[in-house]
Amino acid sequence: MEKKELSLTRRTFLGAAAVAGAATALGGVALAANEQEAAAQAGSDELTYVRTTCAPNCTGGCGMKACVHNGEIKSIIQAADYEDAEHNPRGCLKGLSFSNLIYGPERMKGPLIRTGAPGEDEFREASWDEALDYTSSELKRIMDTYGPESVAVVVQVAGTGHVHKGAVIRTATLNGWSVLGGYEMNGDLPMSAPITFGVQSEELETFCWPDAKYIMVFGSNPMATRIPDAHFLVEAKENGSKVLVFDPNYSATASKADEWYSIKPSSDAAVALGFIKVILDEELYDADFVRTYTDLPLLIRSDNGKRLLAADVQGLSVPAGMPEYREAYVAYNGSFLTVDPQKLDLPLDVMLDGTVTVPLKDGSSVQARPAFSLLRDMAAEYTPEKVQEESDMPADQIVRIAREVATIKPLHIMYGASNYQWYHGDLKGRALSLLCALTGNIGHLGDGFSTYAGQYRMRYKGGAWWNVPELPEKSPAGFSFAYMLNGPTETMTCPYPKHGIKAWIIYCCNPFDQHNMGNILRRQVEEGQLELVVNLDFQKTTTSKYSHVCLPGVSWYEKTEMVSTPVHPYVQLMQPAIEPVGDCKPELWIMRELAKRIDPSFEKYYYPDLDPNAAAEEVIKLTCETGGPELKGITLDMLKKGPVKLRHENPGRKRIPFYEQIHDKVPFPPVSYPSPLPATAKFVKSGRMEFYKDEDMFLKLGEALPVHKRPYEETEYALDPSIREKYTFSYLTRNSIHRVHSTHSNNTFMRELQDDSAKVWLNPDDAAEKGIAHGDLVEVYNDRGRLLAEAVLDPGLKKKICIFDEGWWSRYTHGTSYNTLIHPFINPIHEIYFVSQMWAPNTSWNECLVDVRKAVID
Repeated sequence: MEKKELSLTRRTFLGAAAVAGAATALGGVALAANEQEAAAQAGSDELTYVRTTCAPNCTGGCGMKACVHNGEIKSIIQAADYEDAEHNPRGCLKGLSFSNLIYGPERMKGPLIRTGAPGEDEFREASWDEALDYTSSELKRIMDTYGPESVAVVVQVAGTGHVHKGAVIRTATLNGWSVLGGYEMNGDLPMSAPITFGVQSEELETFCWPDAKYIMVFGSNPMATRIPDAHFLVEAKENGSKVLVFDPNYSATASKADEWYSIKPSSDAAVALGFIKVILDEELYDADFVRTYTDLPLLIRSDNGKRLLAADVQGLSVPAGMPEYREAYVAYNGSFLTVDPQKLDLPLDVMLDGTVTVPLKDGSSVQARPAFSLLRDMAAEYTPEKVQEESDMPADQIVRIAREVATIKPLHIMYGASNYQWYHGDLKGRALSLLCALTGNIGHLGDGFSTYAGQYRMRYKGGAWWNVPELPEKSPAGFSFAYMLNGPTETMTCPYPKHGIKAWIIYCCNPFDQHNMGNILRRQVEEGQLELVVNLDFQKTTTSKYSHVCLPGVSWYEKTEMVSTPVHPYVQLMQPAIEPVGDCKPELWIMRELAKRIDPSFEKYYYPDLDPNAAAEEVIKLTCETGGPELKGITLDMLKKGPVKLRHENPGRKRIPFYEQIHDKVPFPPVSYPSPLPATAKFVKSGRMEFYKDEDMFLKLGEALPVHKRPYEETEYALDPSIREKYTFSYLTRNSIHRVHSTHSNNTFMRELQDDSAKVWLNPDDAAEKGIAHGDLVEVYNDRGRLLAEAVLDPGLKKKICIFDEGWWSRYTHGTSYNTLIHPFINPIHEIYFVSQMWAPNTSWNECLVDVRKAVID
């Protein structure tokens, strides 16, 4: 049944927002005032509040209360009901104005089937039966013609929706479809983490920031992108922490720092290695920590650059019962020692520097050196003068900062996605994490190397719902988005569908804006390569306009769901405050109806006798029972009462990454959900943090140790040497304070705060050379694409940098598409293994060169 739309005005919204803000300061008095304000708007004093969770891809995971009258949301306020007082209240203006999306003009009201050309808003309304019959018929045709793996699904940021996103994955499992890893698709996979630690990612929860005494920020801007948690960085400073920001541009976070260094784009590894050279030269490293937890004492063969295997050395043997994903290597302390990968128990006198001759079982001998000794030689190249030349980091500051890094503890390095969204983002992360390891700053409260991106990491097991345990032979096909754009490569280890991807089911993302690199996606639809695109979004986005059928889902105010986030320790529910708007349906219902049309025997795996919310509750119960130690003792009834803290192994109320490895000497890595341990443990076969990598591709490319490589040399300049002179501006697409990626692009009030205009930021000197004035419409262009936006002249930008706040829909950039400028480069290091969302080709959004000119509009 069609629901009545709520008419929102700016005055109404600002009034409600003001009351909500007062509630934060005045508690119950203001809450009563809020009730009165909402009641006055509704014409009644009968209001209900429903607690739910705001969970876009921002990591906030903020508890919200919807004020409901006559089945409509009249206002949204922060719940402020977390056990840890530091997290109260949580929220931002985007979440408080979410009603704009629920009731706005782009809100879907029911299924649509395309009638016009791709990209045109030409659809006809359809019943659910017709739309689902059409979709299932097309899917069966494509599966019969090309194979089931030619159907791809993508669900973004699994932590934001275990139940409904799980329903999509369960459908892919039953049918053998390809599942695209949203994490690497978004460029959010910090490849340094699996390479070094064997994990998808690890990070301090944000309320641990004040426990650090020295904070270094690389490629992260939490004052703009993590609004609910930004106060923790300020509180860290108030608590005595020193904050240093390394960023080409003067960001909001740089404005709060004690020191800001405007380094060259993608030069972070050089800066880190400059610090490392000082720490090594002055013997400021923690030798015991290095010997106990890292691979740096392990011997490296001088003849081939490989680690020395215990199985090859006279007098040594491989430990009994060693798992297949492990390997036994060798260290030396006057005698050759087998390094058991299942133990972190090397004696503290093992050699770190020097060369030894090793007798081998075949009767020959080989010279070998510890990886630490090779590191020392490599780091010697990174003198302060060379680092300044490579990075613009002042040479006279490098020694001082290095000494502070080595002596002030806890040290916390914040490494943001903007920094690993480069072709060599993995090298930067490896060098920065080495800083933490050399100084013993891993595994303690307030220290560590944190990789911060979107709401990415799963906090508990989900296989009981995402897979189909009753049918263990059923599994989805893993696939990487990079190959959907590039096609297969000679170095890939990811399976590739024989006929490529022919159908795409999209949930919770807007890829025809957000991932339209080189305009490839739009062309694939226009040229018929993608024969079916199915969109589950509850809004009519750009992706909707390139879809063949729209099966609209619902918002988090219209369904039951279970969510978590990497940056705070709570598992929470979404609970329906209103009935679905129009004829929209919860995604679990959509998948159940679709699955049974493909194969009637599938219906029984979706709780067919229950309505979608009751079915979702059964999934939540199942997940709590099977979700592992993090959910031990947590029940649906507990979650209905409010957020519940996830369990962790270390003492105290704050979770400490790698605590078990450092304090209990459990080998690396800890498990990274949803992958089983053997799938990721093979990344660090030694059972230790690995800073020397001996897989063939690392050796071939000269990246066995973390080194600095300049941007563009292996990408833009290799693609076309003329680009070196032709396009000289680095094009950076940063996250906006006004959006969560594409979400809120059409939010009326957030658009008003931006003067309803997409912006491009330029250095004033660069703009003057181009004849561009503040407010001019400019064209950013290269041989691949173009972008039209309004110029903002910012003296805080480094010269020869062009910044665009990503997330704008094409309708707001004069029909242009900002990611058409970017090429989908694939780093072969990212292809050594393939475990979806763990080790896979990560999108290099920032590896892009452009030029800028004043736009001419016909």
